[in-house]
Amino acid sequence: MSRSHLRLIAGIGLALGAVSSVAAEARAQSDQPAEASAVTPPRLRADSPAKYPAVARRETVEVTLVLDVDAGGAVTNAVVERSGGPGFDESALAAARALKFEPAMRAARPVAARIRFSYTFPPPPARLVGRVLRAASDAPVAGASVVVRDASGGEHRVTTGADGSFRVDGLPHGRVHLHVEAARNQPADSDEDLAPGEETELVLRLSAPPAEAPAADAGGEPIEEVRVTAERPPREVTKRTISRDEVFSSPGTNGDALRAVQNLPGIARPPPFGGQLVVRGSAPQDTQTFIDGTNVPIIYHFGGLSSVVPSESLDKIDFYPGNFGAPYGRAMGGIIDVGLRDPNADGELHAMLQLDSIDVRALVERSLGKGWSFSASGRRSYFDVWLRLLAGDGVTSAPKYYDYQLMVRKELGRDHDLRFTFFGSDDRVEIFSNETSGGDFVLGGNINAAISFWRAQARYQHKVGSGTRLTAVAAVGQDAVNFGFGDVYAVIDTTPVSLRSELSQRLLRQLTVNAGIDIIHTPYEITARFPRPERPGVPGGGIGAPSLVSKTDGYVYTPGAYGELEVTPLKGTRIVPGFRADYTSQTKEWNQSPRVVVRQDVPHEGPRTTVKGGVGLFYQPPSPFELDPVFGQRPLVANRSTHYSAGVEQELVGHAELAVEGFYKDLSRLVVQDALNGGSGFVYGTETLLRWKNDPNMFGWLAYTVSRSERRDGPGEDRHLAPFDQTHVLTVLLSRAFGDGFRIGGRFRFVSGGLYTPNASGGVFDADRAAYQPVGTLPLYSARLPPFHQLDLRFEKRMKSPPLSNVTAYMDMQNVYYNRAAEGIQYSYNYARSRPLQGLPQLAIIGVRIDL
Repeated sequence: MSRSHLRLIAGIGLALGAVSSVAAEARAQSDQPAEASAVTPPRLRADSPAKYPAVARRETVEVTLVLDVDAGGAVTNAVVERSGGPGFDESALAAARALKFEPAMRAARPVAARIRFSYTFPPPPARLVGRVLRAASDAPVAGASVVVRDASGGEHRVTTGADGSFRVDGLPHGRVHLHVEAARNQPADSDEDLAPGEETELVLRLSAPPAEAPAADAGGEPIEEVRVTAERPPREVTKRTISRDEVFSSPGTNGDALRAVQNLPGIARPPPFGGQLVVRGSAPQDTQTFIDGTNVPIIYHFGGLSSVVPSESLDKIDFYPGNFGAPYGRAMGGIIDVGLRDPNADGELHAMLQLDSIDVRALVERSLGKGWSFSASGRRSYFDVWLRLLAGDGVTSAPKYYDYQLMVRKELGRDHDLRFTFFGSDDRVEIFSNETSGGDFVLGGNINAAISFWRAQARYQHKVGSGTRLTAVAAVGQDAVNFGFGDVYAVIDTTPVSLRSELSQRLLRQLTVNAGIDIIHTPYEITARFPRPERPGVPGGGIGAPSLVSKTDGYVYTPGAYGELEVTPLKGTRIVPGFRADYTSQTKEWNQSPRVVVRQDVPHEGPRTTVKGGVGLFYQPPSPFELDPVFGQRPLVANRSTHYSAGVEQELVGHAELAVEGFYKDLSRLVVQDALNGGSGFVYGTETLLRWKNDPNMFGWLAYTVSRSERRDGPGEDRHLAPFDQTHVLTVLLSRAFGDGFRIGGRFRFVSGGLYTPNASGGVFDADRAAYQPVGTLPLYSARLPPFHQLDLRFEKRMKSPPLSNVTAYMDMQNVYYNRAAEGIQYSYNYARSRPLQGLPQLAIIGVRIDL
């Protein structure tokens, strides 16, 4: 809200003349001397400034009023004589009624009067806030001098705080010039355009000059350059991010950034050992995962103990639980887009080694000169080595995984670069039994599973001026999935080729246009041998059911295009309408997806309040397996979902922030085995996030999701709970630094138990298959396992140990009070008895991280 400036117009009392009572009194005393009959106009005694209207244009506006002031100096009536426009007139009238005057005087007696009064509304001031960080580590730069020269020529000097933050209030709108100086760093300049009444937020990162000609100060230390980037507001209704400290120090995640995402609201607990994502009641396959805009098949290794990208290689993680923008399509659940960071280019060699009881990972990076830089990182598990020892002589397991990332970047100019990245992952697990009989409960046959992928990716970015940005990402790769259980198996090989490009153009200060293409071409081969899947609720063939064999190949071509408008017509208002069109070659159909989201900062004094909402249409094409001539069905069309969401974000005292969001998803045209697109359903719920952030000593949050997800497998059929419905998901997390490098944190989780369909009548012996088959089941997903609850603790100690930069020792203790959660139901050989399948016991991960 802006300050109002008011001005009393000279001669206002006599210019209009007195009101009727004054005129009558003047006539009655017309025989008195002229000086005795003169009227002294009212004088302002108590000001009542008018507030700059929240819904108004950003320019100087004047409103002239005619006021009736009684003999006591109070305003009894106010009318607009010269309008300033909608919003301004109402604000001036409201303020005028609270004005207090010394009354008009005639012959030393107070009298009523009518006067002109003017309110002047100058453009509201702007605010500039930001942080100064080091590019290599995102560590804050304290004590940096920031000089801001505003559009009127005035200078404003501030010094960054301990967390690298700065703030300048009361700036006139227009272009400002920033000059930044920090010890042992090269002074740098930047220009920014400030809008009236709006806050512009910047992140300034210090990066080094090219290594081939490093500048140096008088002491020979390299001088770094200041790179200024602005953080754009989210285009989606909800976009959740995690800071660097929250990544590396979150309890229960072993310092893994992508595992820390699972602590946020909207994500339910995944199936055991699978490492999948269950977002807002949707199946794991309904959520897509990307690395720098390129789709990847998995984001977590087997078991979910670590992600396929080391945290040290990450620049950002964008998580959209729903109502995501038009750049993303072909998904009904959520989106996770992982951004890899550029290699360090300060001319020095940087390296990291981390070793713990789960895996070992390493990273090395440096500048190559002439604008070139590179980084290489990788990870290899040895979980399989000691897990074999714990399994004993019965069922043994040997899971293992590795991942790798290689990046080369060429800086072509400021905000202009070309980057080549090669990354991939490989997971393999074998579970085999040396026992042919084990009483009632047996596991027959070996299980083996393997999934791997690699991508060769090229990314081009160019920011032309302050209003145009071009980004293009092209990639080629290969995915391989191999699963087998006894003589049942499936082998899937795909070779995806993708291109994603976006042009962003700011046409006006209030209008930005984003347009892009998103094209994927995926040749595939599928070889499978297993029983044909049955429709949900129909008893399967059980053990020994006849297997079918299929070998198919083909391709899936899915070109897409999208456009978005970012409209900011008023202070704190952001409206993003978007439209996306996708074609699927296998179903030969186009799907059009209109979407719109709105965010509005509520104008008031005090901490920020933002209301938000959105609605959108989302399509997800059927998978090649669902279209397989042997195991699938045809014709099919894309699954469809309509997302609705609304919420509020409220900054609280200190570093606290509260966000509450309600959501509803209407599902239709769902693919159901032997029912084509006859499925339907809905998901609804509320997500609450109470978060303490931007505090260098402490972070934490309370995340709570309550939801319900139901499905109907055909017209006229009964509804049932969806397989991944989890009514309550609660996470409480807190981590605090205690000085001298010590940090302690804890995480507690409570989640409703998973669903299963209980067997009602035991089993019957099938002589043809020489095995018992289940007979009779209760309603689909009508039973729920006991709730899951677990406490995790993390202890770490950071030390400086020259010539090393930092050494961090840590212990991540998961499942502190040893709660063996029920992860499923295991039946005896004849289905007469059952017992819970228990999850992992207590797990202590002890490790050390060394930074060079």
